[in-house]
Parts: sequence; C-alpha cells; structure tokens
Amino acid sequence: MDFLNDLMTNPGITKAMWPATLETLQMVAISGIFTALIGLPLGILLLNTAKDGLTPNKTLNFVLSGIIVNITRSIPFAILMVSLIPFAKFIVGVSLGPVAASVSLTIGTIPFFARLVETALREVSTGKIDAALVMGSTKMQIIRKVLVPEAMPGIIAASTTTLVTLIGYSAMAGLVGGGGLGRLAYNYGFQRYEPAIMVVTIVIMVLMVQIVQIIGDRIARLVDHR
Repeated sequence: MDFLNDLMTNPGITKAMWPATLETLQMVAISGIFTALIGLPLGILLLNTAKDGLTPNKTLNFVLSGIIVNITRSIPFAILMVSLIPFAKFIVGVSLGPVAASVSLTIGTIPFFARLVETALREVSTGKIDAALVMGSTKMQIIRKVLVPEAMPGIIAASTTTLVTLIGYSAMAGLVGGGGLGRLAYNYGFQRYEPAIMVVTIVIMVLMVQIVQIIGDRIARLVDHR
C-alpha cells in the first residue's frame, strides 16, 4: 500500500512524469524523422557505390563507409553526445534540452540506420536488378522501382530497430542535459533514491518500445508481397 500511495502522491510522478514523457517523444520524433531523411539515401548510396553496386566508386564508398559510417558507429553514444554539444548549440541555438539532444541523437543514429538499409537492399535478388537493366531501366528507375520497393519490409524492420534504439539513446541523452525520462529517472529515481519513479520510468519506456515494435512488425507484414 505504501508503494501505491507513493505512486499517487509523488510529485515526480504526478507532475513531472508527463512532461518528461513528452520530451522523450519529442527527441525520438525529431531525430527519427531526420535519421530517415538522411539515412535512407545514405544507405542507398553505400550499396550502389560498392564494387558490386550500380555505380561503383571506390573512393566515395571508402569515405562514406570506411570513414563516416564506421567511425561514427564506433564512438560510444554518451561520448559522442557530449562532444557534439557545441555543434548542437551552433545548429539550434541551445546546448541543453530535447531539441539540442535531437541533434546528437540524429548524428549518432544515421550511420546505424544507413547500414541497416544497406543490408536490407543487399537482400534484393540480383536477378530482378539484371532483368530491369535488360529492359532498359535507368539506374535511378531501378533504385526507385526495384531496389527500394523490394527491400521495403527490411527497411521497415530497420526503421523499427532504429526507433527502439533511439528510445534507449534518449534515456542516455537525459543524463547529459537532454531532458526527458532519462533525466527524470536520474534526478529523482537515482539521486533522490525514489524507486517508484524509477519503476514507472522503466514501465513507460518498455511500453514505448513494445508499441513501436508491434506497429513496425505489422507495417512490415503489410508491405511484404513476397
């Protein structure tokens, strides 16, 4: 009963939990949109500039894959976010808060998503690509009408995985001034040792992940015409 009473009367839950949840959703939404807008073309470019791609370019592929993607992915997100605080302030005018954190979240997640997109595109049968080339399709037509549509279930699955990752990253972002549920859990649940807030925060984040996963799986099944 004491635990339930704490849930109902704790100001960290009754007053701070909803704004923190909205901040987390804001971070995930902003970074998710920009990750998709940049990561999808980057993933397509990674595939097609490879030696077996439609437009092989060893130098460009090395820069994109070997340097930009691999190096960014190898940096722990917490370190990456701290190092990008001045850049975030330059871009959005503030160094703290969910909008500023979205800059680091986006930069940290784009290479991850691009690599997943590249993997999904590689699963498209080369026979379908060869058939399109024989019929006189341009390389851009092959990308728009063969590669992307055929890889769409994999791309949706990659998007789902990326959003789930962003939810986890957003919690880490809260520890370095990003706000959201991560900051609430740290300030109230850890520093003030209030287990009720920690439990509710974990439950909310688990629900977010489950909802994203369920929706993503259903969309992937709907677009899968194989």
